Amino acid sequence: MPSLKPGSRFTSSVCTTQVIVVKGAGEVDLRCGGAPMLAAGAATDGGLPAEGASGGTLMGKRYVDPDETVEVLCTKPGDGSLGVGDALLDLKEAKPLPASD
Repeated sequence: MPSLKPGSRFTSSVCTTQVIVVKGAGEVDLRCGGAPMLAAGAATDGGLPAEGASGGTLMGKRYVDPDETVEVLCTKPGDGSLGVGDALLDLKEAKPLPASD
């Protein structure tokens, strides 16, 4: 299980997804496509994302867990969905700017 800290980079072992940690600390079961993510630069085995974890990722988008304790930024898109354990991460929505009347 990787130790998360802001600035850490991870790559998927089953697709081309790469992320950088924005928020989070400690041991977290970060997954992509149902498989554990690896430290950036690690050799990947290849393979396919698991069923139910193949929604894909979008470059430049942030993904968060329901409690917003873990947040990652996708730096390279892929076919796998990001998750913590078996729970998938949600796409973080942009906050609306205040009106300037």
